[in-house]
Amino acid sequence: MTLDFTPAARAASAPARVWAHAKTEASLILRNGEQAILAVVIPLAVLVGSRLIGDRLGLDIQQMAPSVLALVMWSSCLTTLAIGTGFERRYNVLERVAATPLGKTGILLGKGLSIAMITIGQVIVLTIAALALGWRPSFTIGSFLFAVLVSLLSMAAFAGLALVISGSLRPEATLALANLLYIVGMPLGILVPATAYPDPAQIAINLLPTGALGGALRATAEGDVYWFPAVVAAVWCLLMIALARRVFRWTS
Repeated sequence: MTLDFTPAARAASAPARVWAHAKTEASLILRNGEQAILAVVIPLAVLVGSRLIGDRLGLDIQQMAPSVLALVMWSSCLTTLAIGTGFERRYNVLERVAATPLGKTGILLGKGLSIAMITIGQVIVLTIAALALGWRPSFTIGSFLFAVLVSLLSMAAFAGLALVISGSLRPEATLALANLLYIVGMPLGILVPATAYPDPAQIAINLLPTGALGGALRATAEGDVYWFPAVVAAVWCLLMIALARRVFRWTS
């Protein structure tokens, strides 16, 4: 009997490649101290602050808890993804990984899956914290499913915006703009509801993806369902994905 030592090297299946890349991306993000602050520390501080001094500031834990869940989706899907991708372009990481069997589509799918895993983890941790601090949501099955729908559409829109920024600007500009948008988005529907503003401003904020997500989560936590936020989130999702496909460059 003869032994055949001919190499039989071949790429793993596409799902296995994407899954491996997603796990690698997630582990790299979680090792970054700055991202840990954005992911957990700031949202948790907002929750605790609203519980301790919320009455004096007019902040209700019942409204602030879903707002904080919107905040973690905003920070992870926009800021985290934009900054990481921007510096990967700078050092030609994307170009080199795209030359492997993973390919460009696999890179994007892996990035999206990693951000989704991290965001789900954040939502679970902060939901437990909010419940411990006294949050008592009134979800129905319908309102819960609606919240999931708007969340997915909004996360896709934020991720598309992150790719637009990181795929067209220098990393330093991406870093500055992503952090600026993170801060600006907080009062524009994420933490502060549109109803806190005058009527003309309410219309503008409700048309933003931040306003759609924050408003939908606050409403559904009380058992209410309003379809307008879903329409707004869907439109922004399609626009940002289409724009990202048009302007994203793999090298800086």
